[in-house]
Amino acid sequence: MNPDTKQRPATLPSLGQYLASIREDRGMKLREVESATKREVSNAYLSQIENGKIKKPSPNVLHSLAVVYKINYEQLMTMAGYAVTSKTQKTHHPARNSFTELNLTPEEDAKLLEYLRFLRSTK
Repeated sequence: MNPDTKQRPATLPSLGQYLASIREDRGMKLREVESATKREVSNAYLSQIENGKIKKPSPNVLHSLAVVYKINYEQLMTMAGYAVTSKTQKTHHPARNSFTELNLTPEEDAKLLEYLRFLRSTK
């Protein structure tokens, strides 16, 4: 194999990049997220998280975002650097998120969202 054609391993998205990707996929603006979280997460605070200025938001903030975005709370906690117990409770209804049971890595989740955006853009 030619060393110039080697593929580099993809880097995992940061928590902020991941949250920005999810928000964009949901078609939400920062102020809409603020409203949806009943102002628990301000648009300025979320912007700082997405831009990497805040790397470890509180579990309450992560929970609010998980509820609004309909994503896995434990995954957000792990990405933020919190220890998550192995006794994960299934709180998601299968119809809400059919990929929850696949236990996707953040990288797989980001790639899946990227592919979905591509599919939607071709319509």
